[in-house]
Amino acid sequence: MAGLRTLAAPAVLAWAVKQKWIRLGDSPFAAILSAKASERITDLAISELIADKLPFTPSRLKPGPLASRVLSGAVCGATIYGIAEQPLAEGGVLGGVGAIAGALAGYYTRKRLSERMPDIGIALIEDALAIGGGILITALAAPAGDRKRT
Repeated sequence: MAGLRTLAAPAVLAWAVKQKWIRLGDSPFAAILSAKASERITDLAISELIADKLPFTPSRLKPGPLASRVLSGAVCGATIYGIAEQPLAEGGVLGGVGAIAGALAGYYTRKRLSERMPDIGIALIEDALAIGGGILITALAAPAGDRKRT
């Protein structure tokens, strides 16, 4: 999901922590994704959703944006692996690779669909996929006893 929107993935994880769906325990990422930090991360994620629609926003495949997506994916992957008591390094690598795959898939899908529909429509679908997919992955990663029904 970080490949589609850099900050959607950490915002969803921070939201899940705030909702007590997941517990970070003594994870090295606890401070970054804490319930306390969730509002700031959410604000940044919303800013990214808006900025993505602007004509001067650089391609997600340029080195800076791609590196940000890889870092975001790596942190989120390691966090999810940590929650599942799996090796953080493995989760980080898989999260980073997943972010690259998501960035490439999003870029080429958006490019292809732009011939058939307005770019804003494609961008909104991407937003929904990034957020909805992040929630689904987080819900599946959370231990059943940690999920709080609201």
